Amino acid sequence: MASFTDLNGVTLSKASSAMIAGTTSTYTTTVTTDCIVNGLFATGITAQTNTATPTTDATTGAAFNALGVNKTCAIVLGQTVGGVIKMAQGPIIDTYPGVTTTVGAFKEAPQFPALPSDFCPLAYTLVRTAPDAASWTPGTSSWTASGVSATTFKNVAVLPQRPKIA
Repeated sequence: MASFTDLNGVTLSKASSAMIAGTTSTYTTTVTTDCIVNGLFATGITAQTNTATPTTDATTGAAFNALGVNKTCAIVLGQTVGGVIKMAQGPIIDTYPGVTTTVGAFKEAPQFPALPSDFCPLAYTLVRTAPDAASWTPGTSSWTASGVSATTFKNVAVLPQRPKIA
């Protein structure tokens, strides 16, 4: 049986924010966030409607890397203890070639990015691009761009050990 000392420094979301892809490069939530970040209660973020996603990576502070054709990566959306939505991008890897605007299958499972210590994951998505897709960049490109699969967000209390690809 776990003791309370096993929970030192825990980070988790206590409620699903019901985060989904917005109409362009935005996100929407329907529930106020309720997180613990490294043992601290985080400032809740009220429901958001088509709010702009971040354009810089929470882990690196740099602009996101664009995905070319037949690529995939994991994108994690979360919040800081201060109540700010952030986003982090995992490594970009190859997929099997798709057909024109249809994305190809995964060659291997995408990996989650390293996350900052003040970040609580709320949701993640796996982005894949097709052979005819234009270059796609998190934070600026539309989730619904032609030849891109990116709109299925998985809401989490904590990240699983690896992204679920099915």
